[in-house]
Parts: sequence; structure tokens; C-alpha cells
Amino acid sequence: GRKNRAASKKTPLFDFHRERGGRMVDFAGWSMPVQYKDSHIASHMHTREHCSIFDVSHMLQSKVHGKDRVKFMESLVVADIAELKDNQGTLSLFTTEKGGIIDDLIVTKTDQGYLYVVSNAGCADKDSAHMKARLAEFKAAGFDVDLEFLDEALIALQGPSMAQVLQEGLKEDLTKLTFMTSNLANVFGIPGCRVTRCGYTGEDGVEISVPQSRVVELTEKLLVNGEVKLAGLGARDSLRLEAGLCLYGNDIDETTTPVEGSLVWTIGKRRRQTKDFPGADVIVPQIKAKTARKRVGLVSTGPPVRQHTPILSPDGKVIGEVTSGCPSPCLKKNVAMGYVDAAFAKNGTAIQVEVRKKAVPASVSKMPFVPTNYYFG
Repeated sequence: GRKNRAASKKTPLFDFHRERGGRMVDFAGWSMPVQYKDSHIASHMHTREHCSIFDVSHMLQSKVHGKDRVKFMESLVVADIAELKDNQGTLSLFTTEKGGIIDDLIVTKTDQGYLYVVSNAGCADKDSAHMKARLAEFKAAGFDVDLEFLDEALIALQGPSMAQVLQEGLKEDLTKLTFMTSNLANVFGIPGCRVTRCGYTGEDGVEISVPQSRVVELTEKLLVNGEVKLAGLGARDSLRLEAGLCLYGNDIDETTTPVEGSLVWTIGKRRRQTKDFPGADVIVPQIKAKTARKRVGLVSTGPPVRQHTPILSPDGKVIGEVTSGCPSPCLKKNVAMGYVDAAFAKNGTAIQVEVRKKAVPASVSKMPFVPTNYYFG
């Protein structure tokens, strides 16, 4: 790009990462650690077996206030927000009028009179502009709704020993905080934190929204426990891929619909009936009619399979393309996801991937590749 492009933004943990041996790279306009002193694989396995802290402060956090907040949010996303219980959240999608995906996000219906929304760093400008434009329409129509963008830090504590580690710093009983629920809490003596039981690894975990001025303190307090290590973007990517989770910009974008992206489950049942979300006229008919291509999981052995690798039929025709791929540290084979012609989308279908001009055998696999360990109580 241009030599003098804007400098990378820094999270409140930037100096802390560097002190701890973080190797910093640019990600979505932010300077983020790709790994620390441990290898990517060691860090990945540590998260699966113990737990790791990920800095996710680059994510866009916002609150939607006002009595029409649910109606406002439902005008932007495919989820049934109204049916959520207090302090329950859901993965959802911002969609375009053409049925493409603007971003994926998590919307939590708090008992504090607002919706808490977390969306992707790489889409922050686009998402905030999109929300502000709809806000202006709603206000002009006399609705009671307001939008607040937060400057809190956000860290994720992920892995099977998360609860044991975090419980030491919480009055609240973590056995009552189930997957995709959220609560305000005092965490290791730091007031005003929001703890949400979710993550991007497939493991049990939480994301903790914490005032910027105290995020280093919280991270240090968590690291006192020998179970906990820091992890970077390298492990984050291989963990989410094993868990079958999409990365916006790779696996889904404005050219893919929720149906093509195998994300029909995010579309609320009631919303399919009312068809009142952006792009519903395109998306809802696709649910029944099916689509010409579909996002699937792939496994192969041999050379690594990366983004843009062509996917071939058994007789060598191009039938799709890989959107994300890596060697799986847990499975000791390559895992990938990509889009294939619908005729080849069934689990177990034998296909090929073209790596360095050579066709390598692969097969369509169900996802997650590695079983998830979310906590449902």
C-alpha cells in the first residue's frame, strides 16, 4: 500500500504485549500480537488443554438504548432479538438489501435497558456508519433509540480451565453463567466489567469487557495462575478454524448470503415468516430452494491447504475455492473451509484440492472438525 498510510491503531495492551515478547503484526488496521515466545502450535494446544488470554480490544463494542432498541436492531440483523431472554446473546448477521453479509456480530439483550453489541474490527467503520444511518432514519420517524460506541478494552479467556481460573476473582457463581449469557461483575476487584460466556475457539470461555485503564491489571491478575498463558492471532485463527467458525472477509462477505454460507441457523424462525430484515426477499426463498454453492468443511493430508486454493471434482473440474485453511494441530491433518458447487456439498464427498499445480485428494467434512466444549450448565 502507500508508504505513509495511517499507522496501526494500538489497543490498551500494546506495550504489555511487547514487554511479554509479543510479535506484533498489522491486523484490520491494528497492531496485534501474532504470537508470543511459545510457538503457534504450543499456544494452540495450551488453549485446548488449559486456557489462554487473547486481546480482542480491537473489536467494535456498542450499546443500543431506548424503548425501540429491539425494533431498531431487528431492522439491521437476521436474528430474533425479541425472543432472547434477559442477558442472553446470539450470533447474528448484518445483511444488505441484496442478501449479502455486511458483518457477523453478537447481540446480547441485557437486563440493564440496552442491547450490547460486539462486531468485527475490520468492519468497524462500515458497521458504525451502517448503524448510524439506520439510527438517523429511526429518529426521523420518531422512534426512541440511541447508539453508544464503547471505548472499553476486551479480553477473551478461553479453554477448559477458564472457570476455575476466573471463579477466584468473582463473587458470582460461574456455573450459572451458561454459553451465550452475559452479566456485569466485579472481576478481581475491578468494577464495571461485563463477562459474556462466549468466544472464538470452540472451548469454554468468556469475553470480558473492562475499563481501558485497568485491562493490564486484569490481564496480569489472570496470568498469576499457572494455567493461563497469552495467545496471539496465529492460535486464534487455527482454533476458530478447527471449531468451524467463520472469519469475516475470508469465509463470508457481501458476496455470500447466509444460506450459501451455511448460516441459516442464525435467521430467527419468526423473522423467516415476517421477512422484515434486509435482503429477506433474496435470502428466505433460498432456504427452501437451496443455492448453487455452499460453504463446507474439507480435510486432506499432505501439503497445507490455504485461502484461494482451487477445489476440484474427482475428474479435475474446478468446483470451488478454499476460503480458510491450515494444518490442524489437534488432528494432524489439514482442515479448511470453502465454497463448492451444491452437488459436491454432502459430507464424505470425495473431491480434490489443487496445491502447487498438483491435485491432492480431500473430502468434504462436517464442522466443527474438533468437537466444541461450550458450557450449557
